[in-house]
Amino acid sequence: MAQKRAIVEEASLFPGVREAEPLANRMRPRTLDEFVGQEHLLGPGKPLRVLIERGAPGSLIFWGPPGSGKTTLGHLIAAATRRVFVPFSAVSEGVPRIREIVAQAKARLTGGGLQTVLFVDEIHRLNKAQQDSLLPSAEDGTVTSIGATTENPSFEVNGALLSRTRVFVLEPVGPAHTVVLLARALADRERGLGALEITAEPDALAFIAEEADGDARRALNVLEAAAAHARAEPGAASGTEATITVPLAREAMQKRFARYDKAGEEHFNLLSAYHKSLRGSDPQGALYWMARMLDGGEDPMTLFRRAIAMAAEDIGLADPNALVLAVAARDAFHMLGPPEGYLPLAEMTIYLATAPKSNTAKVALGAAIEAARNSPAAAVPMHLRNAPTPLMKELGYGAGYRYAHDSPTAYQGQEYLPEALRGTSFYVPGSMGYEKKVAERLEWWAKQKEEG
Repeated sequence: MAQKRAIVEEASLFPGVREAEPLANRMRPRTLDEFVGQEHLLGPGKPLRVLIERGAPGSLIFWGPPGSGKTTLGHLIAAATRRVFVPFSAVSEGVPRIREIVAQAKARLTGGGLQTVLFVDEIHRLNKAQQDSLLPSAEDGTVTSIGATTENPSFEVNGALLSRTRVFVLEPVGPAHTVVLLARALADRERGLGALEITAEPDALAFIAEEADGDARRALNVLEAAAAHARAEPGAASGTEATITVPLAREAMQKRFARYDKAGEEHFNLLSAYHKSLRGSDPQGALYWMARMLDGGEDPMTLFRRAIAMAAEDIGLADPNALVLAVAARDAFHMLGPPEGYLPLAEMTIYLATAPKSNTAKVALGAAIEAARNSPAAAVPMHLRNAPTPLMKELGYGAGYRYAHDSPTAYQGQEYLPEALRGTSFYVPGSMGYEKKVAERLEWWAKQKEEG
């Protein structure tokens, strides 16, 4: 009985509040009903809630941004399903620690104790061999494995492990939910700041919630810092009630850092948003995503490379100057450097977003490559071949070729495709911008060819 009591105590979520423990840790929800946000997973009848209520969650992966509640959910699942919660850090621990945890879990089960939740924080940091070491114990039920990651599991978790787990996507905590958490922390006298008799202006809480960018942990840390600032104010020292104001919250917040990983999925998400805003002719969106990436520390050359590719792919001959300007803007940045070099980057972004669009060059390239693959041995027509030797002339190389500039219009209506592809059109001009003129020329040349 004593052993079982000890195990239950080990499984307890919050054995006691330590004075030095950060507010964000102290205010972790103790029950699912206290959890704020993620209604798409935890609302009545929602998938994760159902799994927890059935008491058999199975192996899970929580994918979401920092401060969205991944670790808290791991604690809550362990408590709600009467399991021992054992944390494992993929950053600082390895396979020996996993084996140790599994051995302890087996011994616990053999002694009639509780099952174990192995919570793997930052599971994306484990290499393939380390991830494989989680498989046997998860499959035989020795542990319930719960992984937490800020990175896309499709890229960071190997297929064998991914196929044996359910992935749940957590969303950033919205400002309204964050305000609820902040107000709760201010009022809670047991775990929060209630005993300090500190108030906060509604605008200050709204400011913290907005600036936290969906990170509830960060919001609570800022609230704690703001409370310390408020208590240190001269008025508070003389007995006046301390109040957290917007200026105090701003001072506690210091600098707001963009949620951006130059090497992770968010990098590709923002770059995709930038390209699609350019393609969609929205300069406002394109400028915003450009600024987001620059503010997050992105190399401007990444933006220039994508923009140059976009100029050829999505604008093409509707405005041939788009590609010229994109290359020139890149060269201007090389000459100027930041911050002046951001001006040609912004100018290029606006120009590309507002230019007429056409992907006919891309379509034509694809069609020509497909035709080349389907007709890899099509002979070059004799009149298009050079004849640098007497023998080649005798064989008819170059015979019948008509030099374009012998015509006043610099056009000769002769065939340039192999026999098998005569009449094929790879490039069909669009109806926007410069391509209108191209269409007129092609139509005129086709008429000249018909008239012979």
